[in-house]
Amino acid sequence: MQPAGKHYVVSRPLYSEDAFAEEHKKTTRKRKTLRNHIKQYFTCDCNRVKNAALSLLPIIGWIKIYRVKEWLLNDIVSGVSTGLVAVLQGLAYSLLASIPPWYGLFAAFFPVITYFFLGTSRHISVGAFPVLSLMVGTVVTRLVPDDGPPANITGFEGLTMDEQRAMVAASVTFLMGIFQLGMGLLQVGFIVMYLSDTLVSGFTTAAAVHILVSQLKFVFGLTVPGFSGPLSIIYTLESIFGQITKTNICDLVTAIVVMVVVFIVKELNDRYKSKLPVPIPIEVIMTVIACGISYAVDFKEKYNVDIVGKIPSGFEPPTAPSLQIFQMTAVDTFPMAIVGFAVAFSVAKVYAVKHDYLIDGNQELIAFGVSNIFGATFKSLAASTALSRSAVQESTGGKTQIAGLLSAIIVMIVILAVGFLLEPLQKSVLGAVVIINLKGMLMQVREVPYLWRKDRPDCVVWLVTCVASILLGLDLGLGVGLGVELLTVVFRTQFPRCSVLANIKGTDIYRDRKDYLSIYEPEGVKIFRIPSPIFFANIEFFRGKLVEAVGFNPLRILRKRNKALRKIKKLLKKGELQVTAKGLLPSGSSPIVESEDESKMEDLDLPSDYSELPVQVNWNSQLPANICVPQVPIHSLVLDFAAVSFVDMSAMKGLKGALKEFIRVDVNIYIVACDMYVYEKLHSCKFFDDEIQTSMFFLTLHDAMLHILERHPDTSKLDSVSEKVFSDEKFDSLSNGRGSLRSRERTQDKPGETKF
Repeated sequence: MQPAGKHYVVSRPLYSEDAFAEEHKKTTRKRKTLRNHIKQYFTCDCNRVKNAALSLLPIIGWIKIYRVKEWLLNDIVSGVSTGLVAVLQGLAYSLLASIPPWYGLFAAFFPVITYFFLGTSRHISVGAFPVLSLMVGTVVTRLVPDDGPPANITGFEGLTMDEQRAMVAASVTFLMGIFQLGMGLLQVGFIVMYLSDTLVSGFTTAAAVHILVSQLKFVFGLTVPGFSGPLSIIYTLESIFGQITKTNICDLVTAIVVMVVVFIVKELNDRYKSKLPVPIPIEVIMTVIACGISYAVDFKEKYNVDIVGKIPSGFEPPTAPSLQIFQMTAVDTFPMAIVGFAVAFSVAKVYAVKHDYLIDGNQELIAFGVSNIFGATFKSLAASTALSRSAVQESTGGKTQIAGLLSAIIVMIVILAVGFLLEPLQKSVLGAVVIINLKGMLMQVREVPYLWRKDRPDCVVWLVTCVASILLGLDLGLGVGLGVELLTVVFRTQFPRCSVLANIKGTDIYRDRKDYLSIYEPEGVKIFRIPSPIFFANIEFFRGKLVEAVGFNPLRILRKRNKALRKIKKLLKKGELQVTAKGLLPSGSSPIVESEDESKMEDLDLPSDYSELPVQVNWNSQLPANICVPQVPIHSLVLDFAAVSFVDMSAMKGLKGALKEFIRVDVNIYIVACDMYVYEKLHSCKFFDDEIQTSMFFLTLHDAMLHILERHPDTSKLDSVSEKVFSDEKFDSLSNGRGSLRSRERTQDKPGETKF
């Protein structure tokens, strides 16, 4: 019984590709040449100028719709809250980059100004990002180590260590901006698509581990040299635990207290966020309290703690980057440009979907490129966006980048006027704030069991990226993760899950024969589904799977047939075989002993030549003279090309050879649901010839099956549902809304009968 529900009835002719093309004429499409594209690209008119201005200055788009009465107050509250957090994070994240803390404040001011005009996201908070800061810090400590002489760079002469490190960080940031701007101008914003969510998750988890380890020296109050390169995290941990007995108890206790309080309040913020007008800025509150206690008790003198120290008032004059540093850090900087953009774009995309507006990846690259170039001129740290800071800007009611501009004004006030109040702040407090903000990234490890159950290749990408980034460093780890990710894509397409299909009884639907009970498979027909593009790397895999699916190797059978034909012709010529009413029989009484064929073997792969035989050989019957040739169990092979999006030249050659092998052993080939782009490419590449013809292509799988059953009626017994579905007279493709296959009783030649 058919399940209750809606039905549809379609009555149409049975279509092959040739029949459909003959009945339904295609329109003539004028395709643009390269010259047309170039001409269009360089054509200038009023609309293009207007669109270019809106694209390069997105502020024009949203400032026109700004609702002053509704949005301004929200932006002011959001800007003040975000600015306070930006000050604290700027100080904290500069420690990751191994530069003096106040340079982190510049990252919360200069890049924000340019992004206000050029950025397309209205909600992200631009500034220092911990992962990016750590990657910059790796380069900084390599060129200007704690112990030993710095790199031989001309611009280092006469500078202190802090100034040298600030120069390296600024030059790296400048070069990163050049990379981002160049990619934006070349319209390659799509590059972020190659960084999957799984890869980014594994990478940021590893970065969180690096950040955690890098902050332990501040929490314990130890002096630990900066390590870079593979296994640097191991050397850092070894150095920390080697001098763990020298821990500064005051730093440790302060850090633990700050972490506990911040953690508890953050959990309360998350739990009661619907009831709180704004999240409690606990990091700012604890920083102010810690700063006041440190000043009152004079921790620096009494307990020898490491503090932020002197913060210069005002901005530094603009300086040019060092070309020598460019040459020494180009390989390190390019991954930073990708990571900085990828993280910012991912966060921006989340808020764009939530608040229903569009962001432009290429324009975001331009915005961050210009922001980093402009900021680096004033010795700013590399800028992206921090997830927690962006969450503050959005959750406190921020509507546009006016909130970001106001946060920059708060940072400017700190830089120009009140920065001295932060001088007694312990670095262990900043380290504690950094560590407690790693919770979100570290908790991503919970994804691993889920990925293992749902998608093991993705789980492998996550684990390899994470482990490689932890052990080899973030730059090399990202490269390894990207390589593994691309390999999984290659393996998925190179070794897809091919299947043999069968008809679901009473329908025109075909599914994997292993998955369903009520199926119908016509005798002598195989339906093979190819679920991926066919290209040079997987054509041999497909040929092997096809041979496995049909149960025989057509080339091997063809060679045996041609070898048998040679033997039969030779025996007929010698008179050792004679043609009788019963077929070919040996003329002697003794059996003929088969000997090795002495003729050349290079023609065994060619079509069988029956021209000199007085009879037609039935290869499924018993052959004379002890000749044995394997039988071919099918007469039709259907290839489902519905999932084949392209076929390259190498695969086309291999596919053509495979089809000819089946055709030469008398198996009819049918290719169904072929994409028109692939079909036209086969035409243009001379795929068709005397053996492979366009008549083997059908519009749908059901069309091909009806055609096959019309040529080779199935004598197997069908159930009542299947018999109702197929018309004996017309073979309607979808009769009564339940297209299935019907076999018609018709006399066939008996197996084993020799034809003359």
